[in-house]
Amino acid sequence: MAALALLILVSFFLGLGSAPLFDVDEGAFSEATREMMVSKNYLTTWLNGVPRFDKPILIYWLQLASVKLFGLNEFAFRFPSALGGSVWATSIFLFMRREIGNRQAFFAAAMMVLSLQVMVIAKAAIADGVLNSFLAITMLSLLHHYKTESKKALYLAFAAAGFGMLTKGPIAVIIPFAVTFLFSLQERSLKRWLGMLFNPAGIVLFLAIALPWYLLEYHDQGMAFIEGFFFKHNINRFNSSLEGHSGSLFYYIPVIILGLMPFTGLFFTLLFNLKSLLSDRVNRFLLIWASFVFLFFSLSGTKLPHYMIYGYTPLFILMARALPLNLHPRRLALWPLLLLATLACLPLLLPVALLKIDDGYIKAIIEGAMEHTGQGYLLVIGATIAELSLIALLPRISAEWRVIATGIIFSLLINLFLMPLAGELMQEPVKEAALMAKKRGYKIVMWKTWNPSFLVYSESFVEKRTPGPGEIVLTTVKGLEALDNPAVLYRKHGIVLAKLRP
Repeated sequence: MAALALLILVSFFLGLGSAPLFDVDEGAFSEATREMMVSKNYLTTWLNGVPRFDKPILIYWLQLASVKLFGLNEFAFRFPSALGGSVWATSIFLFMRREIGNRQAFFAAAMMVLSLQVMVIAKAAIADGVLNSFLAITMLSLLHHYKTESKKALYLAFAAAGFGMLTKGPIAVIIPFAVTFLFSLQERSLKRWLGMLFNPAGIVLFLAIALPWYLLEYHDQGMAFIEGFFFKHNINRFNSSLEGHSGSLFYYIPVIILGLMPFTGLFFTLLFNLKSLLSDRVNRFLLIWASFVFLFFSLSGTKLPHYMIYGYTPLFILMARALPLNLHPRRLALWPLLLLATLACLPLLLPVALLKIDDGYIKAIIEGAMEHTGQGYLLVIGATIAELSLIALLPRISAEWRVIATGIIFSLLINLFLMPLAGELMQEPVKEAALMAKKRGYKIVMWKTWNPSFLVYSESFVEKRTPGPGEIVLTTVKGLEALDNPAVLYRKHGIVLAKLRP
């Protein structure tokens, strides 16, 4: 357990506040929390002075408590997600330890902690790190109830689902409902499933946790809340592509391959050994869970990379159980080495991309990336490739520790180098422009861009419209081209703060 705690510290908390808030999601969540703190309205969230019905209230309450404890900064906004990721990893460890033993329990939880997509989500000021902790507790408690008929486990599942409903809404109920139904159907135990689903004490517990805020919010906002939250941000997300987030049926295949890095090779080991693993009842439950998430969101009209994470918990457990079936554990290093080799080629690829892209803003980001991918960048990537190659070649190391060592090195690269680099390139200009506006008392019009993190750092509202004579506008170099010779006050990596002529 101490080793897992150390990995959590390195992966989730190291460098937690090192990068500026990323737009759009981190900026939007954080600004809604800031406005809650200023307005002291702890019931309804607002963004730039407009009601925000995207998510339920719990993540904002947690971020608000963190800000009051640590101050208005990136660490504070992200701390609840890191805490949620820690609970998530602990729930995997405790379940696996009870089922199999310490060794595979640690390995499954460690893979979760050190995987690329989970690492990013657990360090992001959004709702998904917290949601996944509640979802993991719900599902693993239900699985334990299936095996033991433990009432305590069933009530824990209902309670966790209630908090999940308060964190991100119906998805916290849809996944447990559908997976347990399909599992019971496969086991021919639908009568037992109905008894579990309609447990009176469990339902009362769930409603006591989740229902009060929904009723109060409806009383406060009326049908605007129903239409904004349930219809727009839940039903419409499945029926149609919301905010341009669409994709093909195969959208989540590359997401999984990249998101499970550096453990992608074990995912394929799992796929190649499904037949032998499916003889175990627990494995069947886990596979139904992962498969449902993949199919449900593949059929959804709105597709976002982090949706697949709702099915990662069973994948990590199954991958841990599949590792002994891998005949060539050293080859597992090929996937992260392939990714690193691609990163090493960026200095060659960026100039080619620059010639093929017409968008001025994207070109400015590429030019900035070219400045940051020189000899120092290549030295870090090259050293990481050498370290992973050495781990793969060293003799007399167990497969588990070979994989974990790879994950630790990969985590350090992401947390200490690549994440701060991405923040400096993409978000540092927004933060610097916001701090300039705050210092000089500028009233800002935001045009042809949407950077809610600007509101967090400037601690002010903006108007989203076409700027008029004499006004100060935040835009991009692409938007700057449409303005009539404004005075540029700040310009970096495509972000521009400019004053129009009177």
